[in-house]
Parts: sequence; structure tokens; C-alpha cells
Amino acid sequence: MGGLAAIAQAAGYRVTGCDANVYPPMSEQLESLGIGLTEGFGAEQVALRPDLWVIGNVVTRGNPLMEAILDRGERFVSGPQWLAEQVLSGRHVLAVAGTHGKTTVSTMLAWILERAGRAPGFLIGGVPQDFPVSARFGEAPFFVIEADEYDTAFFDKRSKFVHYRSRTAILNNLEMDHADIFDDLAAIERQFHHFVRIVPQSGLIIANGQDEALKRVFAQGVWTPVEHFGVAQGWQAGAPDASGGFEIAWQGRALGRVRWSLLGAHNRLNALAAVAAARHAGVDPALSIESLGSFSGVRRRMEVRGSVRGITVYDDFAHHPTAIRTTVEGLRQKVGKARILAVLEPRSNSMKRGVMKDELPGSLGQADRTYVYSAGLEWDAAAVFGQRAKCFPDLEALVAAVTAEARAGDHVLVMSNGGFGGIHKRLLDRFGKEGAAGGAAVGAAA
Repeated sequence: MGGLAAIAQAAGYRVTGCDANVYPPMSEQLESLGIGLTEGFGAEQVALRPDLWVIGNVVTRGNPLMEAILDRGERFVSGPQWLAEQVLSGRHVLAVAGTHGKTTVSTMLAWILERAGRAPGFLIGGVPQDFPVSARFGEAPFFVIEADEYDTAFFDKRSKFVHYRSRTAILNNLEMDHADIFDDLAAIERQFHHFVRIVPQSGLIIANGQDEALKRVFAQGVWTPVEHFGVAQGWQAGAPDASGGFEIAWQGRALGRVRWSLLGAHNRLNALAAVAAARHAGVDPALSIESLGSFSGVRRRMEVRGSVRGITVYDDFAHHPTAIRTTVEGLRQKVGKARILAVLEPRSNSMKRGVMKDELPGSLGQADRTYVYSAGLEWDAAAVFGQRAKCFPDLEALVAAVTAEARAGDHVLVMSNGGFGGIHKRLLDRFGKEGAAGGAAVGAAA
């Protein structure tokens, strides 16, 4: 919704908004754009008298402002509907769907198109390192969008991505998620098929050829050409070198070498998807591969938040067992035998409900120490993790435990899809204070 606000402002509208508990980096982005933000959903906000209310899917019946809007009969639409009607109509939409990697692939693709002189519009669910904003109107015809399968609004239970009418569609992967709205994986597969059904014959679907769930989606019918990545007969990534670089090939023909320092097999697959989609938009793969060499990534995706006394603190958005596993494995590849202290907040609705709780201990297997923030969970974290993690319902106690354990050379990997109580800064501050106290003690002893 913050991205929609930025696009609406760029399109010439006067924009205000309200939300609860807005945290960086989106709060900082809205402030920098001069978009007014009201904390909370008080009914008195109807006094703003907007021409149109754009409703996000966090809003439910019983929300005081929403009830006032309904009682007064004022105009409202969902965010995806407004975007489809006011911004995407008539444009070449490149939509990136999947359980994991949507933000990274969308950002890669937007960056490639930017470097190719296409000046795309985009709406990304994170803050890119290479752009000053997460969303922009852009110049016609290209628009890159992160296409989420979550439902649209309390009054429109279709997945968001069916609104976008994509011409180039990336299906990155498909796993069980969003247990608050989907009963099982088959229900999500049906929504993905609704998405597939409206990609035109003149379009292109780019899909992970390794993913069994996506194969089941296509078995329900597909009317659009499909290119697969991650398989020998399609787009393929070679083995990485010591710095993370790798070769890209299409149907067995080498196209060039990506020279970057991003970690993990998942990022190599992400790159394949982005290069394939850019080719459909008219960008030569050689230029795409060159552009990826200057790609800086996305904030909150293995982002280094600081280093104090030789202890490095990372921030990562991982909140699903698969994403957690690939994140930890990627960091292990980078740091070798150095210690990894994993700090996890299972914050998504699926994680709070414990839908995939039994997979979590294994997903953190390559960490040397694991700390879990267990407040608000509907399951017993201590029972699930046993001796494999220390679980704390109190954030300050968790911070104290990590501070007591960490030492020079350690890598503290913080994973959450929320603000996590500002734990990154709290840890860095505590590491600094502990070091200052230790230095003073040594000086006194000397």
C-alpha cells in the first residue's frame, strides 16, 4: 500500500493514508516522499473527504474507519483494482509470482530494464538498493509488479495477482503458505491456475522447471507459451565460482557469465527468471547478464545492519522454512566455519499458527546457535525446538542472551517479516556497550 501511495502521488493525485505500526524502511520512504501518514484507523478520518478510499487487505469489518466509510456510502476500491484500472491498463505487465523470491526477482527485472533504457514502472514489496523508492509510475509501456497470491481485500477474496493482467508471468516456485486464508496447497494451486488462465497467447510464462506444484498447476491447462528455468532443456545456471559468479545458458547454449557476490542457489534461479523475462521484453540476455553484475539487492534480504567488535548483524525477511533454510545456507557459504547465531521471529500468520513448525528446526540446521522469539505463538516453541534452540517470550531477555553469547568473528542473522522490535539496533547498541565496558575493565586492571 505504501508503494501504491507513491505511484498515485506520481500520477498527480494528492495522497494521504493511515495504518498501524508502520516501521522502516517503508515509513522512511513515505516520509521522504512527503506523503501524510495517520497512525491508526479512527473514524474521524472521514473528515479528510477523499475522492476515493483505496483499501488494503489488512482492513476488516469492524475497523472503525471502514465502518464509517460504509455507513456514509463513500467510494472505495481495493489496492489491486485501483492499480489495474489507473496504472496497468494498456501496459506490458511483467508479473512475478511465487512463494519465495518475488521481491528479489522483481527488483532484478526492474534493474535490468532500467539499465536497458526502458525506464519501467514498478511496484515491489520491499525497498531496492538500486532505486530510491519501492514503486514508481514509470514510462510506458513496461511495468514490473510483485504478484502476490494473498487475497485482495475483505470484499474481494480473489488473489491479488488476477487483477494485474500480466503479459510476461514468472512463476518462481509454489509451496504451502498463508494458512490463514488457504486450507491446503491445492487451494493455492487453484489460485495460481486462475492466474495462468488469463495470460494471453501472445504472452509468455516463465516457470521453475524443478517445482512439482507448478507442474500440477500446468496440468490443469495452459494456453500460453512456457519457458522453464532450472532445467537442462531451458534456462540453466552453472556452478558458482568462489565469488558467487556463474554461467547462464539457454537450451544448452552459453550466453554469458554473471559476475556478482550474491549468495545461494535460490539467487541463481532468481537471476535466470529475470533474464528470461527481460528477453521477452526485448532485452538481449547479454545486456541482462551484464546488468546483474551491478545489482545491489534488496533491503532486508541478507542486509548487513552493522558490525561492532567484529560481530556482524544481518537483517533478512525470511519467514518460511524454505526461505529460512536457503538464507542460512547462503550465509554459511559466505562465512565458512565462522559461527552463525540465528535469531528468528516466527511472525507470519502461518508461522504463528504452527502450520510448518515441525520444519523449522531442520531449516536452521546450519546455524551454530538458534534463538527464537516465542511471544504470540499458538504452539510451544520450546517443545518443538528442544535443545536445538533457546526460546524467549520476552524480547529483552532474548537480546541479553544473544549479547552474552556473541563474540568477535560471529555472524548474527536476524530473520523476521516485521520490525522485530528494532532488535538489530538493540543488539548493535548492546554489543557496543559490552565492548566499552570490557575495555574500561581491562584498562583499570592494567
